[in-house]
Amino acid sequence: MMKGSLKGAMEEIASAIKANKDYLTDLDREIGDADHGINMARGFDAVMAKLNSAEPADLSSGLRQVALTLISTVGGASGPLYGTAFLRAGKTVGEGDMLNPDLALSMFRAAVNGVEERGKAAEGDKTMVDALEPAYRAFEDTLKNGGDFPECLEAARDAAKRGVEYTKTIPAKKGRASYLGERSIGHQDPGATSVWIILNALLQYAQKNHKE
Repeated sequence: MMKGSLKGAMEEIASAIKANKDYLTDLDREIGDADHGINMARGFDAVMAKLNSAEPADLSSGLRQVALTLISTVGGASGPLYGTAFLRAGKTVGEGDMLNPDLALSMFRAAVNGVEERGKAAEGDKTMVDALEPAYRAFEDTLKNGGDFPECLEAARDAAKRGVEYTKTIPAKKGRASYLGERSIGHQDPGATSVWIILNALLQYAQKNHKE
């Protein structure tokens, strides 16, 4: 089980994105529009402004608020993709549901499905999916083997990092990076990297707020 709040988790994510804004932008400069970090930081700043002005009544409505804010404030493809991820995750949550590992697994699957459908991407396309899919599988496997919430998130975070490394070895098939073809090999995908940063932030939050 988790104590804490959506607002607290989003604060952890927003702080991590802000700290890595230049790093993400530099990665995007190599194969994209050089704005991924800037856009993500702006989006999560807007999320925190919304949550600070009026904390949502429950997890489902809060995730919807996060989603709509990201869609409206994050430029490029990242806003719709991350927005869809949070929106789909929120739709799996019933009114008054408390976050637990089983619910988190369902939310994770819904989020990944949403990203894949919205971006029409699959593993091997050099996108955020190359971090999301292995992260989901690691979370699921760890949960099935009796892992607690932080252990599941740690496994997911580590799998996402391996996914980031994998993106260096393949050409991009989606977005602006796809125009580079084979020249995109050797560069890691910025979207996959931001997935890893977000999962690491969620792990940090879970470790501080986990209770048996």
